[in-house]
Amino acid sequence: MTTIHTVKKAPFRGEQVGSFLRPERLKQARSQFASGNITSEQLRDIENEEIVKLIEKQKEAGLQAITDGEFRRSWWHFDFLEGLEGVEGFDPDIGLNFVGIEARNRSIRVTGKVDFPADHPMLAHFRFLKEHTGPDHTAKMTIPSPNMLLLRGSIDENIYENIEALLPDLTKTYQKAIQAFYDLGCRYLQLDDTSWSSYLSEKGRTAIRKLGYIPEDMQEIAAKAINESLAGRPDDLLVTMHICRGNYRSHYFAEGSYDAASKTIFGKLDVDGLFLEFDDERSGGFEPLRYVNRDDLYVVLGLITTKVGEIEDKATIKKRIQEASEYLPLEQLCLSPQCGFASTEEGNDISEGDQWNKIQHVIEIAREVW
Repeated sequence: MTTIHTVKKAPFRGEQVGSFLRPERLKQARSQFASGNITSEQLRDIENEEIVKLIEKQKEAGLQAITDGEFRRSWWHFDFLEGLEGVEGFDPDIGLNFVGIEARNRSIRVTGKVDFPADHPMLAHFRFLKEHTGPDHTAKMTIPSPNMLLLRGSIDENIYENIEALLPDLTKTYQKAIQAFYDLGCRYLQLDDTSWSSYLSEKGRTAIRKLGYIPEDMQEIAAKAINESLAGRPDDLLVTMHICRGNYRSHYFAEGSYDAASKTIFGKLDVDGLFLEFDDERSGGFEPLRYVNRDDLYVVLGLITTKVGEIEDKATIKKRIQEASEYLPLEQLCLSPQCGFASTEEGNDISEGDQWNKIQHVIEIAREVW
């Protein structure tokens, strides 16, 4: 099957965000491990086998960028962050309230000086992915943005007085992480960052004020966290960022157009591409794309929803791509689902068949448009 080739320093025209639904065999193995019925080695062997199968399915679907589906993770962000020195996970009394559902309770806190350990488990995860992806496709690593610790974690004030005090250590930690993945052969890194949704509604901005920050000032801190983390990265490392409004079992957390943060997102972030949620009215229109001020910044339009299995009308998606091109040239646009299919191991409320139909739909439309 012919694959879609990338242009220099851009995401592929037909893309995917990262996570895939966990196969039933893998879910059962994780449950057996949690109850002590299988060993960590046995679980890892099953993970390995299922990831190899997933890699081949992605290739067969026509994807050029290949992930491990985040099959070894329970959460899209906590697993990575808990692997940092000075950060620990814990179970709060209640979970985060998504619209229509309460998430499984989990959170993180900073309890010591933050650093990136040489034995972070996700280095081995990427090594396995890279080894099995092969030379004709690109192994893509997805990790949470540093902002997920700044805005989603609690900080021991005896360690760091505030967010600004944590920032220097956090960005150095990410610089080390990025270099470590690069040294293993990573040339495509994606930072996942739902914290930007906090600026897109009055509810989110109120939450930031409760932290003691002015939303506009916090945007500058968030941009600084990204840019300083990426400072000095190798020239041949492609870095993109995914922004969405939350995804838990097909439910969302936030809503609002990109307008309130558009000048920062499109004009101040040193990334090569942006994966943006545009699958329904919660995301607003394409007008904020006019703030893109570089011809080397690519926007991946998340027009295909992962929340329901119904396939979008192809003509409608093409029309929306055309509408977006009124604000940003078609050459700077790409297409993907609006989010991953399983931000947590529970996964969205769709079938595996629906999932692959969605991916195939993205690839077909991208081939026809570009």
